[in-house]
Amino acid sequence: MRGCGKEAGEIPLFATRRTKTVRKKKPGRFVRNDEGTRLRKESQGLPPVVAGPFEAQDELKPGPYICADVNEVETSEELMSYSSRRQFLKTSASVTCAATLAGTLGKSLVAATASPSPLPIKKGILLDMLPANLSYADRLKLARDIGFEALQAPTEPDEHKAEELKKAADAAQIRIDSVMNMDHWKYPLSSSDPAVVEKSLAGMRTSLHNAKLWGSDVVLLVPAVLNPQTSYREAWTRSQHEIRKLLPLAEELKVVIAMEEVWNRFLLSPLEMAAYIDEFQSPWIKAWFDVGNVVLYGYPQDWIRTLGPRIVKVHLKDFKRSKDSYAWVNLGEGDIDWPAVREAFAAINYTGSAIVELPAGDEAYLRDVSHRVDRLLLNRS
Repeated sequence: MRGCGKEAGEIPLFATRRTKTVRKKKPGRFVRNDEGTRLRKESQGLPPVVAGPFEAQDELKPGPYICADVNEVETSEELMSYSSRRQFLKTSASVTCAATLAGTLGKSLVAATASPSPLPIKKGILLDMLPANLSYADRLKLARDIGFEALQAPTEPDEHKAEELKKAADAAQIRIDSVMNMDHWKYPLSSSDPAVVEKSLAGMRTSLHNAKLWGSDVVLLVPAVLNPQTSYREAWTRSQHEIRKLLPLAEELKVVIAMEEVWNRFLLSPLEMAAYIDEFQSPWIKAWFDVGNVVLYGYPQDWIRTLGPRIVKVHLKDFKRSKDSYAWVNLGEGDIDWPAVREAFAAINYTGSAIVELPAGDEAYLRDVSHRVDRLLLNRS
């Protein structure tokens, strides 16, 4: 298309004002008079030729112009053909726009009503949530029967019990995919006492060897604990110094050490946690993210997106705040925005396991928990 009304020998087909015609096949420059209703020849003293509008002016809207060469206009009948063509194009454009809009709205409605795809996350459970009166074999068989695919076990210093647990997992065809280190609260790596720190390191070495035996790829670690005797800076530097001593063993065994955010007054934002992990510059140091632990002072979906690929494992629980108190509650009964959490995990392409961390219970209770994970997080029917 060309611009209209400024070049000799052209008249507008679409216009926002009355349309002007010109004398047939007479070269020269034409200009509009003050009323905007006629064109006149400036040279050769020819009288102006007035043409009526193609359509009522009120029906015309501002927009693009299509121009026709005046030398192609032979008769007044041809001028009327332009009017008919203009009406045809206007009607066609309206139909096309309506069809396009309908298609777009239809696609939007389908997208809005379609359920999100199930997340490729493995559903797991703590060993301690299973009935303690059952044998390892029966507990792990129960976990598998009610739909759990992974198990997190605590540190087991007794080699015979560790072997028994491995055999039970193999028989039930459920993977022990992670180990919960047990000594980091009582013996924190951030302590100023070398004897306390050494006990903590010994516990982590046992956990790493458990992981190797069980075929686990991650050990959970609470890296530091703040108290009146330990400052934030001291907790940061001391814990990093001690954890670096464990890196050669972690690399040898091919087991990741994953830091969890807990109520230890340390790593209180996802930015801090990301920086703490990144300073190790090691593929064997990652994040274990607990969805419920941050609700008191943050938003799980924000932590997930910020930590991103640093997250290797996840804990699931819910948290409820009230005016005068707060409490841990069953999944879906607290303040967590589960659709936002699900979207955040999908956004970072998380495909690891999500381990439920709730009180122990009987088979009916555990089946209900399993269904809640499916409904709230995994989007499985």
